[in-house]
Amino acid sequence: MAAFGTVFMPQMTMATFENSDWSKPELVSSDAIQLHPGAHVLHYASTCFEGLKAFRHENGSINLFRMNRNIERMQQSSRLLSLPAFDASLLQQMITDVVKHFSNEVPKPPGSMYIRPTHVGTEAAIGKAASPTSSSMLYVLLSPVGDYFSGGDKTLRLLLEEDGSRCAAHMGMVKSGGNYASALQPILQARESVNADQVLFCPNGDVQETGAANFLLIDGNEIITKALDTSFLHGVTRDSILTIARDMGMTVSERELSVDELLERASKPDSEAALSGTAAVLAPVGTLIHNGKEFPVGNGNSGATTLKLRKALNDIQWGKAEDKHGWLTKI
Repeated sequence: MAAFGTVFMPQMTMATFENSDWSKPELVSSDAIQLHPGAHVLHYASTCFEGLKAFRHENGSINLFRMNRNIERMQQSSRLLSLPAFDASLLQQMITDVVKHFSNEVPKPPGSMYIRPTHVGTEAAIGKAASPTSSSMLYVLLSPVGDYFSGGDKTLRLLLEEDGSRCAAHMGMVKSGGNYASALQPILQARESVNADQVLFCPNGDVQETGAANFLLIDGNEIITKALDTSFLHGVTRDSILTIARDMGMTVSERELSVDELLERASKPDSEAALSGTAAVLAPVGTLIHNGKEFPVGNGNSGATTLKLRKALNDIQWGKAEDKHGWLTKI
């Protein structure tokens, strides 16, 4: 497969908001969209998006994973960015319609169809820096993706950053491109200076998230991760993993975690750490870098609990295990 997210289906679903009303969704070419150079999104970043997947089961059925939760989060992001509101049923129809249209293109496991709903402000008005857009465009792109770990299950190196944040604290729970852009420079600098894969943002010692994923610390039978607030993204995969961990009898602690406690716990031989997200589900962390020193997490390798949790979630997604929580939508 090509690099993740670089191949797209030739069509997408689209709806537009004009004159206080949403148009009927249509299947259109995904080659290009038309925007005025003065569009609100190009100047004032009125945009948000989601990421979810469709999976092909052995019986040939196509199943969407936690679509309703992703739609709820996109409605939340749109509201917090003052983008036009939309009914959940509208986006649900757009997602299911386009996935059904390309159902034959959904890869078999370990591949999947990545789904990218996107909402952008389209009003041509460069004088509205302090006002919301009155028009917008909602579309759903599809991208077939392969096995995220096809190149090997290598552990990640994280630089702990205590002086900066991934984004403004009140914007953390919004899935918006600006948050990712603001993290790029620290990530690039970390790669160049200490060969880190990602930056784990820990403003004032408060362990939050990396530039593109939630962070989980596993200490024996306990998972520790930051409690939900406005400062970081409320990951759907994070929630799924924590739910599965509880089902397995693990202790889930959603609370404040300091850098000092993280380094202390990470030094234990059986400690593990991982990043959670739609693309990888769980990616193991092997090394933490702080104040010029490297600290291995546990033995520095992929941990058994991380692999067990990832397999448990994959098995549900691929139809190999019972969907006890009603996460799958068959289409």
